[in-house]
Amino acid sequence: MKFGVSTFLWVSPFDTHSFDLVHKVKEMGFDIIEVPVENKDLVDWDELKKLTDEVGLKVSISGAFGADRDISSEDPAIRANGLKYIQDSIKIAAKMGSPLFGGPLYSAVGKLRSISPEQKKQEFDWCVDNLKKACITAEEFGITLGLEPLNRFESDMVNTVDQALEIVKAVDSPFLKIQLDTFHNNIEEKNIAVSIRKVGKELLCHVQGNESDRGTPGTGNLAWNEIKEALEEIGYEGAMVIETFGAVSKEMAKATCIWRPLANSADELASEGLAFYKEQFRN
Repeated sequence: MKFGVSTFLWVSPFDTHSFDLVHKVKEMGFDIIEVPVENKDLVDWDELKKLTDEVGLKVSISGAFGADRDISSEDPAIRANGLKYIQDSIKIAAKMGSPLFGGPLYSAVGKLRSISPEQKKQEFDWCVDNLKKACITAEEFGITLGLEPLNRFESDMVNTVDQALEIVKAVDSPFLKIQLDTFHNNIEEKNIAVSIRKVGKELLCHVQGNESDRGTPGTGNLAWNEIKEALEEIGYEGAMVIETFGAVSKEMAKATCIWRPLANSADELASEGLAFYKEQFRN
C-alpha cells in the first residue's frame, strides 16, 4: 500500500509558493502528496509536475467544495460553476498523473438544512445529472471520480456509504466510485469495516485514513485492526492518505469545524502518522 499526506496539513490555499512541501513530504518518506484544488490559478501545475517527477513523488488531486461549487444548488449558475470546477480538476488530475479526483462532489461543504423530501429529490436529480456530465469528462481523460460521504456536521446530503452507493448506482458510470474518510465514517457508520466491505474492491478507489479526532493516526479510538482486515479482505490496492488540517483558512475552519491544534505540530502529526501507517499496514 502507498501512503500519502494532504497539503491541507500545512497550508491553505496551496500555491506555487508552497512547493517546498514537495521536498518535505518526500524527505518524511511518503509516497504521495495530495493536493487540493482550492484555486487552480494559484498553482503552476507544470512546474509542480516537473518537481514531483524529479523527487519521485506521486500526486493525488482532491477537491475543495465551497458554496459556489455546488452541483446540487438551487441556483443554475452555481450548479454550472460546480460542474466546471469538477471538469477543470479532472484535467488537472490528468496533467499531474493522479488516477483520481475525489471529495464531496455532490454538494458544498457546510451546506446544512432540513428540507422537504421533494427538495431532497430535486437536489439528488441535479447532482446525478451533473455527475453524469462530469463522468463524460472523466472518461475522456481516464480519471476516476471518488465520491466521499461527509459527516452530518459538514453535509446534509451524503453522510453514509449507503447514500453514496445510491448516487453511484443512479449515475451508472465506471468512472464514478467511492472514496472513504475514516474520520467521517467513524461518526456516521455503525461499523467502518462493514462499510468497507459493502463498498467492495470494485468501487473503493481511495482511503483517507484519519483518526477519530482528525489528529495523529493511531492515537484515537478507531478500530484500525478491523479496518486493515476489511481492506485486505476486499483486496484494496489504492492509497492511504492523511488528510487533516493545520493552518486552515477561515472558510476551511468553518466548513470542517477545526478550532484547535490537532497535534504539537503539523510535522509531528505527519511523521508519526506515517510511522503508524507503516507499522499497521505493512506488517
